[in-house]
Amino acid sequence: MRVFVVEDSPIVRERLLEMLSEIDGVDVVGDADNADDAIERILRLMPDVAVLDIKLKRGSGIGVLEQIHRQAPRVATIMLTNFAGAEHRQRCLDAGANYFFDKTEEFESVKDALQDLRAAGAPPAH
Repeated sequence: MRVFVVEDSPIVRERLLEMLSEIDGVDVVGDADNADDAIERILRLMPDVAVLDIKLKRGSGIGVLEQIHRQAPRVATIMLTNFAGAEHRQRCLDAGANYFFDKTEEFESVKDALQDLRAAGAPPAH
């Protein structure tokens, strides 16, 4: 399963990349810290899954989600954010997010989501 990470915090990004590297069958194919780079790279690389934060250095993860959902709907999306209120959750789910997790309480849930996606037929890592 090919995964792309969009996270503006270097510390959180490293923690996430480390966690993902420990999952058999997961191949992190790239990362970005801003919306423009994220959209360009995701559309070019076409990963199976994109893990997105809402707050980015430039732009918003919600904007990335909307673009990806429109232009590459087969890319599954996992929102992982500190902005986990009901309004943000609903906005992301309405925009096409497959999963929405609070970084402070559900960080490890990304693993379960990836396993669910794999069980649902997402392709294995190349």
